[in-house]
Amino acid sequence: MVEKVNLEAKFALFSEHWAPRLAARYNGNEVRLAKVEGEFHWHHHPETDELFLVIEGELDMEFRDRTEHLSTGDLIVVPRGVEHRPCARSGEVKLLVMDAEGTPNTGDEATAFKPVEV
Repeated sequence: MVEKVNLEAKFALFSEHWAPRLAARYNGNEVRLAKVEGEFHWHHHPETDELFLVIEGELDMEFRDRTEHLSTGDLIVVPRGVEHRPCARSGEVKLLVMDAEGTPNTGDEATAFKPVEV
């Protein structure tokens, strides 16, 4: 059945940081929602690109050679294999993240948070 997804309602269902929630699937990809605050750890995804869309707040996407600052409405695509570290230093950020199905959010299956459906 085809149903719309209301992002505000989905974000209201959880409060944990750095623990993505699965909002939708399409063509072998997952649309994940995440609330983040503080600094994540350096990681990369060897097999897939990763898209981040800032729904609310400000995010720094750190790369080894530079930092890209994102505000509400900005998006960035991190190419496969590129080391990166998302950082939310100015309070909580709400993100929409698009990954290939089953991609570990930490870059490592052993330490990844398994996305829970909302």
